[in-house]
Amino acid sequence: MLWHELTIHTREEAQDMIANLLYEAGAGGVSIEESGTLNKTRDTRYGELYDEPLNDIPEGEAVIKGYYADTVAMEALILELAPQVEELRQYGIDPGKALISWKTVDEEEWAHAWKQYFKPLRVSERLTIKPTWEEYTPESADERIIELDPGMAFGTGTHPTTALCLRALEKHISGGEEVIDVGTGSGILAVGAVLLGARAVLALDLDPVAVTSARENVALNRLESAIMVKESDLLSLLGGEGAADTPAGEMWPSARPGFAAEEETPSAAMGSGIGVTLPVKLIVANILAEIIVLFTDDVYRALQPGGIYITSGIYKDKEELVAGALQQSGFEIMEISREEDWVAFTAGKR
Repeated sequence: MLWHELTIHTREEAQDMIANLLYEAGAGGVSIEESGTLNKTRDTRYGELYDEPLNDIPEGEAVIKGYYADTVAMEALILELAPQVEELRQYGIDPGKALISWKTVDEEEWAHAWKQYFKPLRVSERLTIKPTWEEYTPESADERIIELDPGMAFGTGTHPTTALCLRALEKHISGGEEVIDVGTGSGILAVGAVLLGARAVLALDLDPVAVTSARENVALNRLESAIMVKESDLLSLLGGEGAADTPAGEMWPSARPGFAAEEETPSAAMGSGIGVTLPVKLIVANILAEIIVLFTDDVYRALQPGGIYITSGIYKDKEELVAGALQQSGFEIMEISREEDWVAFTAGKR
């Protein structure tokens, strides 16, 4: 099968927003390749070795590729996308030179070729991400393996923001917690939370493709009894606008009024006995800073007193913006972690 491969040369800070634009324009898959130069600061605390550059992309830049059916009129698509990419500058996001090009490729050239670069990776003291097609033997009894098949629509889980979230989860999960994962994507944070000892996780995403991917990865790790994946957002979970007085002890999804697991499709009904009770002990969100600041009040409401909010997906120039939103909602910032140009916050409800 033939596909059209659209390529955009941009800056790393704009890559998530541009990837989202490609999805909205109907991309069947998106790949993101960041700079592989050795000048980048890399975290090697878990034994990662970087002895040669992975590519020749200049520092701070990224190459994003979106894949479209060969029936799509690419010239018209580019005319639609180009001004949307340029509009990011109005929001303080630099897309760089934003060069756009396209070519036609065979499916085999992109659907599986990227897998040769995705190897098992130790991301924290106890967690290792392992692609399903790779063999790997744990190095210790404490090591936990996250089996992952991200698909073309999602990353491999090795992006700095994911690693920052997983390390924060490892630090703050002591066992038995109920967790909400907002914008779950491939489901990697939900899986990691349970492997670290969380009792139950409600994983939310508004993208139906993400929901399907997350459910598949939950099944790969045999955690259907502990993780429920739902196509929803946090505000809907709390009852929508004006639901500031969500009753303590309300259950989602198995005992929330108006919801019955049997109303869902069979794949959605997995783990129908899972109950995540509001308010919860921990919420994690690895999404864009511009989205994070929109619902910090909702997160605060959904947490128990003393609860923990872990959030990343924040490019370095948005650190103050997110910090201000968290503090304005009443959070106490407990820790700020950084890797390369990305930032993660761990905040507590007072």
